[in-house]
Amino acid sequence: MFDLVLVMIAGAAAFAFWSAARGAAERAERIGRQACRAAGVQWLDQTVHAAGLRLRRGDDGRLGFERSFRFEYSEDGTERHVGRLVLHGDTLVSFSGPVRASERDLR
Repeated sequence: MFDLVLVMIAGAAAFAFWSAARGAAERAERIGRQACRAAGVQWLDQTVHAAGLRLRRGDDGRLGFERSFRFEYSEDGTERHVGRLVLHGDTLVSFSGPVRASERDLR
């Protein structure tokens, strides 16, 4: 009986981890798509790819997962560029990727 309870707890923890990872990937995808749309560039492959996972303390001092994602975009339809973003929970911690068209024109 005790073994069954442990298996159920482990299963619930694994499901919670998977669900949080899926939610973070969906949020990262929305952020990447919006950035590409705002910059007027083409979002490639229609997805983000998990690039890293680590434990990190938040501003409140609590431990949480920091997930890194990458995505690809194209400014001209031929060259591929890599964008990266990092989420701590639902909070965007860092972003590098396409810039808005008006900022790009300044170069």
